[in-house]
Amino acid sequence: MRGRPGLFTRYEDASAILPSGTQKVWLGIGLAVLVIAPFIVDRATLILLATAVVAAVGAIGLNLVTGYAGQVSLGHAFFLGVGAYSAAAIGGQPEEGKELIALGLDLWISLPLAGLIAALCGIVVAPVALRLRGLYLALVTLGLVFLGEHIFRNWTQLTGGQGVGREPATLSLFGYRFDLDGSVLGIDLIREQQIYFLALVVMVVMALLAKNLVRSRVGRAFAAVRDRDIAAEVMGVNLTKYKVLAFAVSSFYAGVAGALLYTVTGFLDPNAFNLFLSIAYIAMVVIGGAASIAGSIAGAFFITLLPEVIENVIHALPIDAETLFTSISTAQIERILFGVLIIVFLIFEPLGLYGIWIRIRNYWKAFPFSY
Repeated sequence: MRGRPGLFTRYEDASAILPSGTQKVWLGIGLAVLVIAPFIVDRATLILLATAVVAAVGAIGLNLVTGYAGQVSLGHAFFLGVGAYSAAAIGGQPEEGKELIALGLDLWISLPLAGLIAALCGIVVAPVALRLRGLYLALVTLGLVFLGEHIFRNWTQLTGGQGVGREPATLSLFGYRFDLDGSVLGIDLIREQQIYFLALVVMVVMALLAKNLVRSRVGRAFAAVRDRDIAAEVMGVNLTKYKVLAFAVSSFYAGVAGALLYTVTGFLDPNAFNLFLSIAYIAMVVIGGAASIAGSIAGAFFITLLPEVIENVIHALPIDAETLFTSISTAQIERILFGVLIIVFLIFEPLGLYGIWIRIRNYWKAFPFSY
């Protein structure tokens, strides 16, 4: 209504993907920045941006099962690894001198199949969620990470083995290679730019699908299970169905993200899918904002770019950090600052970056009576 942008008279308007004009404007600004960014940053920063865009897909998936459905999972790295190696086996090319599974299929087959295989693994694990919750569920899913590390190191025909690894899936779509320099609509793009734009399209599509999912009956059932599962079951919500569905959808997103995550670097290492990777994705959800699609994307960019920002700040100091802390290296200093920032962030803003945005928005909406 005119003069009352926050007042809705229809449920369809209140539950729209972008219920206000302000959100549409900010979405347009955000997409414009993401499209322009690869043309103005250096190659190293572009690799980080491409990694952040892919990580956002995985963070959205984890937020669906943890933030929306309330099922705490520390095994996200396992599903990322399943997606990465499934895509490498389905879409990878045979390597000379290595007996690796490589079917060489197109991207439109390998990417969805990687997500579906990861989703199948999520369905197999999901029955555990029916009996456990909270810390106990987190510990059980944590076991998946160590199980995955063992499988990835020893299944050499799939992963190449520890210390050897293999190339990720070939990004070929109907004969066009995204992992090589090329030209699109008369614009010359380097390899990293092409991978970045491919990942950006995937992220936008997956974010829209997730946003529609949480607005649907399934999303409301997820929220009911998260807030009070016993009451939800009394009201007719099928706990088994929706807990399994939450794990399946989350694992599908992780599989798609894993299929693209290491295409930028061009190398898959079995040791990469470890506990630290799972913790990083938990941090993306917590810092970005639980039960928020936009928060998942913001958290993914924050966590991915934070080490680079910390490194630049350390190098900008007038005193060499290594001479100031003689017993630790610069990399260790980065990890310490990384942990401190996360702790401080969680203490002062538990709702994450999305909560900060809500505060700023409410402040300016009520200005000059912001008290």
